[in-house]
Amino acid sequence: MKMKRNVFVLGAILALSGAAMAQSAMSKAPAETKGKTVKIAMIEGLSGPFGNVGQNQLKTWQFVVDHLNGANNAAGVNFEIVGMDSKGSPQEALNTFKSATDQGFRYIVQGNGSGAALALSDGVGKFNDRNPGKEVVYLNYAAVDPALTNEKCNYWHFRLDADTSQKMEALTSFMKDQPRVKKVYLLNQNYSHGQQVSKYFKEGMARKRPDVQIVGDDLVPLGQVKDFAPYVAKMKQAGADTIVSGNWGQDLTLLVKALNDSGLKIPMYTYYAAVSGTPTVLASGGEGEVYQISYGHSNWTGMLGKLTNEYQKKFGDDFYTFSIYNGIAMLGDAMAKAKSIDPVKVAAAMEGLKFKGFNGEAEMRKSDHQMQQPLFISKWQKVDKKYPYSVEKTGFTFIPVKEIPAYVASTPTSCQMKRP
Repeated sequence: MKMKRNVFVLGAILALSGAAMAQSAMSKAPAETKGKTVKIAMIEGLSGPFGNVGQNQLKTWQFVVDHLNGANNAAGVNFEIVGMDSKGSPQEALNTFKSATDQGFRYIVQGNGSGAALALSDGVGKFNDRNPGKEVVYLNYAAVDPALTNEKCNYWHFRLDADTSQKMEALTSFMKDQPRVKKVYLLNQNYSHGQQVSKYFKEGMARKRPDVQIVGDDLVPLGQVKDFAPYVAKMKQAGADTIVSGNWGQDLTLLVKALNDSGLKIPMYTYYAAVSGTPTVLASGGEGEVYQISYGHSNWTGMLGKLTNEYQKKFGDDFYTFSIYNGIAMLGDAMAKAKSIDPVKVAAAMEGLKFKGFNGEAEMRKSDHQMQQPLFISKWQKVDKKYPYSVEKTGFTFIPVKEIPAYVASTPTSCQMKRP
């Protein structure tokens, strides 16, 4: 009884301590921002072939702001996320953006599909030029076309994810040291991201392992292939010993299903193997040798570990788009620095901002608005005591096998930023 009472008292003390810390953080928030509400429009494909990914990310944005609102961000603001379905189409994304601005939104977020991202970045820039005093800031949490922070960079666009070239530089640096990699089959979606995965892989390996052969290089129509068996047959016929794919959503899930059905078990290097639906299909094929290049992995400790476990318990789903956490943390810090929620002042404050992200110190590079952060190679395996997080409750997980520091993962930019 005494032990229970002591535990109860200790819990109460910790709870009061946490409340005191939150109150202290709130008291440090600028008076100009504390208690203000900031509405954010999430313009994303929430239906259609990749709707399961968009729905996961909408829940993630809302879940993160629930935990980082008020006293839990430096500005003391309350964020509110409103999902708006673009159906994954660039034109629909622009139509949805118009609806968002008509409703008075000053902040938008989007990530799935670089086609939609390029349309939005251009649309936001034009809108802001024509509507002084109503400027909009665009946080891109997952669209990775390098053009967005190079030749088509835009002052109002800020990318939270690493771009395709950054990830491929890290991935090829890892693959060059894998002696089994000799005959590679590239299979990617036929739009900017998939085309660039192919391009940057071939360029990177030509520099680092010129002996590696490309035995296949297929581009598939985005979200339209229902059976990847013919592509797997081509891999077998080509004698491939390695697959590289930037596919995501159903285009990766169905590829893995076809590989399982065919019995072809060769190493696969991916960008998005942890995204909704794919881990469950991976698990049905056993352990395999599957790698992922990303800014994270599945087994964080500390605050993010707590959030990933809570998210899975609450939704029966995985929290994997960790850039969303960094987006809210960065906005809070920038608003505190600017002492304002005005997008014009906040955009200026985000340039060059260094802040504490989930994966260590992150920096929003001023020259091109590309996040600088460490990257990780992770590998698919069964859960164990050291790595206990069960992805999609499969009994499997992605464990970190190599960390690439931010300065190594960084790539140069050709951006000539035009500032207001």
